[in-house]
Amino acid sequence: MSEKSRPFHLLFSRGNGPIFRFFLTVVAFASLACQTTQVANLSGEKSPTGEKVPQYGYELINTFPHDTDAYTQGLVYRDGKLLESTGRQGKSSLRRVELDTGKIVQRVDVPSPYFAEGLTLLKGKIYQLTWQHQRGFIYDAESFEKLGEFSYLGEGWGLTNDGDSLVLSDGTNQIRFLDPGDFKVRKTISVLDQGSPVGRLNELEFVKGEIYANIWTEDRIARIDPKTGRVVGWIELAGLVSRNELPHEEAVLNGIAYDEQGDRLFVTGKLWPKLFEIRLRQR
Repeated sequence: MSEKSRPFHLLFSRGNGPIFRFFLTVVAFASLACQTTQVANLSGEKSPTGEKVPQYGYELINTFPHDTDAYTQGLVYRDGKLLESTGRQGKSSLRRVELDTGKIVQRVDVPSPYFAEGLTLLKGKIYQLTWQHQRGFIYDAESFEKLGEFSYLGEGWGLTNDGDSLVLSDGTNQIRFLDPGDFKVRKTISVLDQGSPVGRLNELEFVKGEIYANIWTEDRIARIDPKTGRVVGWIELAGLVSRNELPHEEAVLNGIAYDEQGDRLFVTGKLWPKLFEIRLRQR
Protein backbone atom coordinates (compact mmCIF):
# COMPACT_ATOMS: atom_id res chain seq x y z
CA MET A 1 0.00 0.00 0.00
CA SER A 2 2.36 2.69 1.03
CA GLU A 3 5.92 3.88 1.28
CA LYS A 4 6.57 1.51 4.14
CA SER A 5 8.68 -1.56 4.46
CA ARG A 6 9.49 -4.26 6.93
CA PRO A 7 12.08 -2.45 9.12
CA PHE A 8 10.49 -0.43 11.94
CA HIS A 9 12.53 2.70 11.24
CA LEU A 10 10.87 3.02 7.82
CA LEU A 11 7.31 2.84 9.09
CA PHE A 12 7.06 6.63 9.00
CA SER A 13 9.10 7.25 5.85
CA ARG A 14 6.58 9.72 4.39
CA GLY A 15 7.57 12.37 6.88
CA ASN A 16 4.92 11.63 9.50
CA GLY A 17 6.29 10.95 12.96
CA PRO A 18 4.99 8.03 15.04
CA ILE A 19 2.96 10.26 17.36
CA PHE A 20 1.24 11.90 14.42
CA ARG A 21 0.60 8.54 12.77
CA PHE A 22 -0.79 7.15 16.04
CA PHE A 23 -3.07 10.16 16.35
CA LEU A 24 -4.40 9.64 12.81
CA THR A 25 -5.03 5.98 13.51
CA VAL A 26 -6.96 6.73 16.72
CA VAL A 27 -9.07 9.36 14.96
CA ALA A 28 -9.79 7.06 12.01
CA PHE A 29 -10.86 4.16 14.19
CA ALA A 30 -12.99 6.40 16.37
CA SER A 31 -14.73 7.70 13.26
CA LEU A 32 -15.26 4.24 11.88
CA ALA A 33 -16.75 3.10 15.17
CA CYS A 34 -19.43 5.77 14.82
CA GLN A 35 -20.70 4.36 11.53
CA THR A 36 -23.88 2.38 11.50
CA THR A 37 -22.89 -0.66 9.53
CA GLN A 38 -23.48 -4.38 9.36
CA VAL A 39 -20.43 -6.29 10.60
CA ALA A 40 -20.04 -9.99 9.88
CA ASN A 41 -19.04 -11.88 13.02
CA LEU A 42 -18.77 -15.31 11.42
CA SER A 43 -15.18 -14.72 10.39
CA GLY A 44 -13.83 -16.07 13.66
CA GLU A 45 -15.03 -19.56 12.86
CA LYS A 46 -12.50 -22.20 11.98
CA SER A 47 -12.74 -24.03 8.68
CA PRO A 48 -15.92 -26.14 8.58
CA THR A 49 -13.92 -29.37 8.68
CA GLY A 50 -11.53 -28.19 11.39
CA GLU A 51 -8.64 -28.68 8.99
CA LYS A 52 -5.80 -26.30 8.30
CA VAL A 53 -6.55 -23.56 5.77
CA PRO A 54 -5.39 -24.74 2.31
CA GLN A 55 -2.00 -23.53 1.09
CA TYR A 56 -1.31 -22.82 -2.60
CA GLY A 57 1.92 -22.47 -4.50
CA TYR A 58 2.19 -21.33 -8.09
CA GLU A 59 3.18 -22.38 -11.58
CA LEU A 60 4.77 -19.62 -13.64
CA ILE A 61 2.96 -19.32 -16.98
CA ASN A 62 4.25 -16.05 -18.49
CA THR A 63 6.50 -13.12 -17.64
CA PHE A 64 5.86 -9.57 -18.86
CA PRO A 65 7.82 -6.32 -18.47
CA HIS A 66 6.82 -3.89 -15.73
CA ASP A 67 7.86 -0.27 -15.24
CA THR A 68 10.40 -0.08 -12.41
CA ASP A 69 9.21 3.46 -11.66
CA ALA A 70 5.67 2.20 -11.00
CA TYR A 71 4.99 2.09 -7.26
CA THR A 72 2.07 -0.25 -7.84
CA GLN A 73 -0.95 0.31 -5.60
CA GLY A 74 -3.78 -1.06 -7.69
CA LEU A 75 -4.04 -3.27 -10.77
CA VAL A 76 -6.90 -4.26 -13.08
CA TYR A 77 -6.91 -6.27 -16.33
CA ARG A 78 -9.23 -5.19 -19.11
CA ASP A 79 -9.24 -6.05 -22.86
CA GLY A 80 -5.56 -6.92 -23.20
CA LYS A 81 -4.34 -3.98 -21.15
CA LEU A 82 -3.78 -3.16 -17.50
CA LEU A 83 -5.14 -0.27 -15.51
CA GLU A 84 -2.59 0.63 -12.86
CA SER A 85 -2.60 3.06 -9.96
CA THR A 86 0.85 4.14 -8.80
CA GLY A 87 1.67 5.86 -5.54
CA ARG A 88 4.05 8.24 -3.81
CA GLN A 89 3.44 11.92 -3.33
CA GLY A 90 4.25 13.87 -6.47
CA LYS A 91 4.61 10.66 -8.51
CA SER A 92 1.12 9.17 -8.27
CA SER A 93 -0.74 8.33 -11.45
CA LEU A 94 -3.46 6.40 -13.22
CA ARG A 95 -2.16 4.45 -16.20
CA ARG A 96 -3.28 2.21 -19.01
CA VAL A 97 -0.48 -0.21 -19.86
CA GLU A 98 0.00 -2.76 -22.64
CA LEU A 99 0.29 -6.17 -21.05
CA ASP A 100 2.73 -7.66 -23.55
CA THR A 101 5.16 -4.73 -23.75
CA GLY A 102 4.69 -2.82 -20.50
CA LYS A 103 4.28 0.37 -22.57
CA ILE A 104 2.24 3.16 -20.99
CA VAL A 105 -0.41 4.13 -23.56
CA GLN A 106 -2.48 6.48 -21.42
CA ARG A 107 -1.70 8.35 -18.21
CA VAL A 108 -3.15 10.92 -15.84
CA ASP A 109 -0.99 12.25 -13.02
CA VAL A 110 -2.48 12.62 -9.57
CA PRO A 111 -1.46 16.01 -8.15
CA SER A 112 0.31 16.55 -4.84
CA PRO A 113 -0.33 16.23 -1.98
CA TYR A 114 -2.30 13.12 -2.88
CA PHE A 115 -0.71 9.68 -2.57
CA ALA A 116 -2.68 7.35 -4.86
CA GLU A 117 -3.67 3.89 -3.71
CA GLY A 118 -5.97 1.09 -4.93
CA LEU A 119 -8.30 1.26 -7.89
CA THR A 120 -11.12 -0.67 -9.48
CA LEU A 121 -13.23 -0.57 -12.63
CA LEU A 122 -17.01 -0.74 -12.24
CA LYS A 123 -19.66 -0.07 -14.88
CA GLY A 124 -17.52 2.14 -17.08
CA LYS A 125 -15.97 4.13 -14.25
CA ILE A 126 -12.56 3.90 -12.59
CA TYR A 127 -12.43 4.53 -8.86
CA GLN A 128 -9.06 5.41 -7.29
CA LEU A 129 -8.24 5.80 -3.59
CA THR A 130 -5.75 8.05 -1.85
CA TRP A 131 -3.83 7.06 1.25
CA GLN A 132 -4.49 9.57 4.04
CA HIS A 133 -6.71 12.25 2.52
CA GLN A 134 -9.95 10.27 2.79
CA ARG A 135 -10.70 11.20 -0.81
CA GLY A 136 -11.12 9.13 -3.93
CA PHE A 137 -11.30 10.05 -7.61
CA ILE A 138 -13.70 8.88 -10.31
CA TYR A 139 -12.66 8.72 -13.98
CA ASP A 140 -14.25 7.73 -17.24
CA ALA A 141 -12.79 4.31 -18.05
CA GLU A 142 -12.03 5.15 -21.69
CA SER A 143 -10.94 8.80 -21.71
CA PHE A 144 -9.56 9.04 -18.14
CA GLU A 145 -11.59 12.25 -17.83
CA LYS A 146 -12.15 13.02 -14.18
CA LEU A 147 -15.85 12.71 -13.41
CA GLY A 148 -15.91 13.44 -9.70
CA GLU A 149 -14.65 12.65 -6.23
CA PHE A 150 -15.87 10.67 -3.23
CA SER A 151 -14.96 10.43 0.44
CA TYR A 152 -14.53 7.68 3.01
CA LEU A 153 -13.33 7.46 6.60
CA GLY A 154 -9.86 6.27 7.52
CA GLU A 155 -7.01 5.36 5.23
CA GLY A 156 -7.38 4.04 1.70
CA TRP A 157 -5.29 0.97 0.79
CA GLY A 158 -6.85 -1.52 -1.62
CA LEU A 159 -9.97 -1.37 -3.77
CA THR A 160 -11.94 -3.88 -5.83
CA ASN A 161 -15.62 -4.59 -6.52
CA ASP A 162 -18.03 -7.50 -6.52
CA GLY A 163 -20.07 -6.16 -9.44
CA ASP A 164 -22.31 -4.18 -7.12
CA SER A 165 -20.29 -2.67 -4.27
CA LEU A 166 -16.89 -1.02 -4.01
CA VAL A 167 -14.77 -3.17 -1.70
CA LEU A 168 -12.18 -1.21 0.32
CA SER A 169 -9.32 -2.14 2.64
CA ASP A 170 -7.69 0.32 5.04
CA GLY A 171 -4.66 -1.52 6.41
CA THR A 172 -6.54 -3.20 9.25
CA ASN A 173 -8.36 -6.54 9.13
CA GLN A 174 -11.58 -4.76 8.17
CA ILE A 175 -12.98 -4.70 4.64
CA ARG A 176 -15.84 -2.34 3.84
CA PHE A 177 -18.42 -2.63 1.07
CA LEU A 178 -19.47 0.81 -0.22
CA ASP A 179 -22.45 1.83 -2.30
CA PRO A 180 -20.98 3.33 -5.52
CA GLY A 181 -23.88 5.75 -5.66
CA ASP A 182 -23.66 7.53 -2.32
CA PHE A 183 -20.50 5.80 -0.95
CA LYS A 184 -22.21 4.81 2.28
CA VAL A 185 -21.02 1.63 3.98
CA ARG A 186 -23.30 -1.28 3.18
CA LYS A 187 -21.49 -3.79 5.35
CA THR A 188 -18.12 -4.53 6.95
CA ILE A 189 -16.39 -7.88 7.35
CA SER A 190 -13.61 -8.76 9.76
CA VAL A 191 -10.92 -10.89 8.12
CA LEU A 192 -9.67 -13.71 10.34
CA ASP A 193 -7.62 -16.83 9.78
CA GLN A 194 -8.97 -19.54 12.08
CA GLY A 195 -9.92 -16.92 14.64
CA SER A 196 -6.85 -14.68 14.35
CA PRO A 197 -7.13 -11.21 12.77
CA VAL A 198 -5.32 -10.77 9.46
CA GLY A 199 -4.17 -7.16 9.21
CA ARG A 200 -2.23 -5.12 6.65
CA LEU A 201 -4.70 -6.08 3.93
CA ASN A 202 -3.49 -4.19 0.90
CA GLU A 203 -4.28 -4.42 -2.83
CA LEU A 204 -7.50 -6.34 -3.52
CA GLU A 205 -8.95 -8.27 -6.44
CA PHE A 206 -12.27 -10.10 -6.77
CA VAL A 207 -11.57 -13.55 -8.24
CA LYS A 208 -14.22 -16.23 -8.77
CA GLY A 209 -16.37 -15.09 -5.88
CA GLU A 210 -13.48 -14.54 -3.46
CA ILE A 211 -11.48 -11.49 -2.41
CA TYR A 212 -7.76 -11.89 -3.01
CA ALA A 213 -5.71 -9.60 -0.76
CA ASN A 214 -2.01 -8.83 -0.69
CA ILE A 215 -0.61 -8.81 2.84
CA TRP A 216 1.67 -5.79 2.94
CA THR A 217 5.40 -6.70 3.26
CA GLU A 218 4.67 -10.42 2.85
CA ASP A 219 5.05 -12.66 -0.21
CA ARG A 220 1.59 -14.13 0.08
CA ILE A 221 -2.02 -13.46 -0.77
CA ALA A 222 -5.07 -14.25 1.37
CA ARG A 223 -8.16 -15.75 -0.26
CA ILE A 224 -11.14 -14.37 1.64
CA ASP A 225 -14.81 -15.34 1.77
CA PRO A 226 -16.61 -12.01 1.10
CA LYS A 227 -19.65 -13.11 3.10
CA THR A 228 -17.92 -14.07 6.35
CA GLY A 229 -14.41 -12.65 6.16
CA ARG A 230 -12.93 -16.09 6.77
CA VAL A 231 -9.60 -16.83 5.09
CA VAL A 232 -10.23 -19.87 2.90
CA GLY A 233 -6.74 -20.19 1.44
CA TRP A 234 -3.22 -18.77 1.32
CA ILE A 235 -1.20 -18.25 -1.87
CA GLU A 236 2.55 -18.38 -1.20
CA LEU A 237 4.54 -16.39 -3.79
CA ALA A 238 8.06 -16.34 -2.40
CA GLY A 239 10.72 -16.59 -5.11
CA LEU A 240 8.89 -14.82 -7.92
CA VAL A 241 11.57 -12.13 -7.97
CA SER A 242 15.09 -12.26 -6.63
CA ARG A 243 15.89 -9.54 -4.09
CA ASN A 244 18.90 -8.72 -6.27
CA GLU A 245 16.49 -7.52 -8.96
CA LEU A 246 14.71 -5.08 -6.65
CA PRO A 247 15.90 -1.52 -5.95
CA HIS A 248 15.22 -1.37 -2.21
CA GLU A 249 13.15 -2.75 0.65
CA GLU A 250 9.96 -0.93 -0.36
CA ALA A 251 9.74 -3.01 -3.55
CA VAL A 252 7.28 -5.52 -2.09
CA LEU A 253 4.63 -7.74 -3.63
CA ASN A 254 1.56 -5.64 -4.41
CA GLY A 255 -0.68 -5.95 -7.45
CA ILE A 256 -3.28 -8.55 -8.41
CA ALA A 257 -5.24 -8.57 -11.66
CA TYR A 258 -7.60 -11.21 -13.02
CA ASP A 259 -8.61 -11.86 -16.63
CA GLU A 260 -12.06 -13.34 -16.20
CA GLN A 261 -12.55 -14.36 -19.83
CA GLY A 262 -9.15 -16.02 -20.14
CA ASP A 263 -9.08 -17.23 -16.52
CA ARG A 264 -5.60 -15.73 -16.05
CA LEU A 265 -4.14 -14.42 -12.81
CA PHE A 266 -1.46 -11.70 -12.83
CA VAL A 267 0.70 -10.46 -9.96
CA THR A 268 3.46 -7.89 -9.57
CA GLY A 269 4.97 -5.60 -6.97
CA LYS A 270 5.96 -2.01 -6.26
CA LEU A 271 8.89 -1.03 -8.51
CA TRP A 272 9.21 -4.60 -9.79
CA PRO A 273 10.81 -5.11 -13.22
CA LYS A 274 8.37 -7.87 -14.11
CA LEU A 275 4.71 -8.82 -14.01
CA PHE A 276 3.81 -12.51 -13.84
CA GLU A 277 0.98 -14.70 -15.03
CA ILE A 278 0.65 -17.59 -12.60
CA ARG A 279 -1.49 -20.67 -12.09
CA LEU A 280 -2.27 -21.82 -8.56
CA ARG A 281 -1.22 -25.25 -7.34
CA GLN A 282 -2.51 -26.59 -4.04
CA ARG A 283 0.21 -27.93 -1.79
